[in-house]
Amino acid sequence: MITFTETARQKVVSIMEAQGKTDCGIRVRVGGRTSAGYRHELSFVEPGQEGEKDTIVKVEGFDVYVDSESAKVVDGTKIDFVEESAGGGFVFHNPNPVTFSDPEKGKVVQELIEKTINPAVASHGGIVELLDVTDKHVFVKLGGGCQGCGMVNVTLKQGIERVIKEQVPGIESVVDTTDHADGKNPYYAPAR
Repeated sequence: MITFTETARQKVVSIMEAQGKTDCGIRVRVGGRTSAGYRHELSFVEPGQEGEKDTIVKVEGFDVYVDSESAKVVDGTKIDFVEESAGGGFVFHNPNPVTFSDPEKGKVVQELIEKTINPAVASHGGIVELLDVTDKHVFVKLGGGCQGCGMVNVTLKQGIERVIKEQVPGIESVVDTTDHADGKNPYYAPAR
């Protein structure tokens, strides 16, 4: 399923030791999509935080946990760690192509989000991630300043949905799947 190069494995072990997390595992998940591929995330899994449906991959020095949704698209992924003059980072070599229920509309909507919508919401610290596109519906997740924002419905209906409907014929709605109750840094918080 997922493999780590020796360099990446050693880096994970050294980070775990430096942070006193040697009893933890590592979660690998897909956090979003871009036109270039999937956006991957790594995080610690404390003992007892494992998911019931997690796939567990044994790596020397730690266990890797993959949730059921991510497992569908990370199979065959190789994780490396690369040092560069400006710093280093984990690099994910995922052979799986980004797919949408409607691939043609998905590609158009993804480019529209990256080139038009995200630059607009970035001024408020927000970001829009495309989850899927069907023949009539677009499913998104909002993050940053948009998550938990009191003006999110205005942004969604008068901004994001309006732009997508104008540019992509046949789209009837944009569905926000975000858990806004979990927002910690909204640009505009509603009055209490």
